[in-house]
Amino acid sequence: MIYLDNAATTKPCGEAVNAVREAMNGCFGNASSLHKIGTLSMQTISRAKMTALGAVSGTKTPFDGEVIFTSGATESNNTAILGAAERCRNRKRIVTTAIEHPSVAKTMEILEKRGFEVVRLAPRDYKNHAEFEDAICNAVDENTFLVSAMAVNNETGYFIDTARLYKEIKSRFRDVCVHIDAVQGFLKVQLCGDLISVSGHKIHSPKGIGALFIKKGVRIPPLLAGGGQQGGLRSGTEPVELIAGFCAAIEAYHGERERFSELKDYLLEKLSEIPDIKLNSDVECVPNIVNFSVRGVRSEIMLHSLEEDEIYVSSGSACSKGKKSGVLGALGVSDKDADCAVRVSFCAENTKDEIDSLVKKIGETVERVRR
Repeated sequence: MIYLDNAATTKPCGEAVNAVREAMNGCFGNASSLHKIGTLSMQTISRAKMTALGAVSGTKTPFDGEVIFTSGATESNNTAILGAAERCRNRKRIVTTAIEHPSVAKTMEILEKRGFEVVRLAPRDYKNHAEFEDAICNAVDENTFLVSAMAVNNETGYFIDTARLYKEIKSRFRDVCVHIDAVQGFLKVQLCGDLISVSGHKIHSPKGIGALFIKKGVRIPPLLAGGGQQGGLRSGTEPVELIAGFCAAIEAYHGERERFSELKDYLLEKLSEIPDIKLNSDVECVPNIVNFSVRGVRSEIMLHSLEEDEIYVSSGSACSKGKKSGVLGALGVSDKDADCAVRVSFCAENTKDEIDSLVKKIGETVERVRR
């Protein structure tokens, strides 16, 4: 099997699997219980919090704030966006992008129905990533209370410099809240924001665990009402086993940019031997996600052909379940090319031999379909 769909989800690493098993056997107590087994569970959670806070920024400086563990990035994004809106009183403007994940985009639609103004900017309207970042900053005004942008787009790897974005926005409007969907960027790029959402299953952790980082001084109301766990911000008995697996995955992660760049360069070199390949991920995109169109071969046909040889890639976001993506259009990809799009996403274990097999099968499919 050749698995090249790591932007959809990753295989849990051995360290995470072992951590889950050990926690299930040794830390199965309720972290709110006052006895020894409950204390062991709380210690596991506390350790995981320190690990996550130290890792999320992508720098040597730990995140200055709190982290709450959630069921995943969808919950984290909803908590951040709806929480920011709940705190808002007089301002009604939100600035976001046209390439957001559905967990952000659909939450924005809910807020629009409640009377909020949502400004969506599309990268296709700007020359480069820096100009797009400037446009986001320039769209913020006195009536804006929230900016929400993903650090790395899940379909193409389009990268936004969140440190630059955060600094520019805060220099003009200090009280505007900046939310970053960092699902694809966590442990891969530098991150900066007031609220940062991440998901465990993108970094070889089990599914069902994510986190929301809340900068010191930022206040949002909880999305869930209940027993008041995690400082009252996320009620519900903590899933100690999943949290332990998430912590272990962070500590074990070894996806290096240089390695991803090497794989991307090799993939592009091999794809250049096939006629009518159109690259949809530009040079400023992160190297672990590569989106391209195989003109003349629809995505569905290509994916099923690759699957015959147990080669697994994607045509875009796994959340869309094959539906037409609006993201590629917002990035300037034509409808015709979007219908032929293939997304390859690497993990640290992928090899050049796997890329050889992928490209060989793509070439065979092209030859068969284009006859």
